[in-house]
Amino acid sequence: MVYASIGLLLACFWMVLSGHYTIVTVPAGILSVLGVVALSRRMGVADEEGHPIHLLPRAITYWPWLVREIAKAAWDVTKIILHPKLPITPTLIRIRASQRSAVGIAVYANSITLTPGTITARVSGHEFLVHALTRSAAEDLADGAMDRRVGQFEAGK
Repeated sequence: MVYASIGLLLACFWMVLSGHYTIVTVPAGILSVLGVVALSRRMGVADEEGHPIHLLPRAITYWPWLVREIAKAAWDVTKIILHPKLPITPTLIRIRASQRSAVGIAVYANSITLTPGTITARVSGHEFLVHALTRSAAEDLADGAMDRRVGQFEAGK
């Protein structure tokens, strides 16, 4: 299953980037994709952590939620930047991640960093050091809503 999805993903990626569909380029693309899939199988580098295709159905609900959170945070940061007194309260906080897999921890850390006004500065096991532009952004992160949402994404609950 993993190798079939890698092959499909690579084929689609090649078709989008190539833009040329001739009698010579299409078979060359197919051979290239098959070669990469065969090499990755031989090397043993394709696994569920490196290619988490099993998370795709859950990503369909997680990504819109994350985009909404990014938009809300971007609006908050925009208001701060446009405010004449620039009311920032830079804050460093440590938060604990409840995720059980490396993929879950990476998704959580990256989701924090993608959200404007917060950056995951360090990941040490299940503990993150996060810089937030404002104290309220740090408090929002500390309340655990994003952690719970990523936990649902990871576990499928």
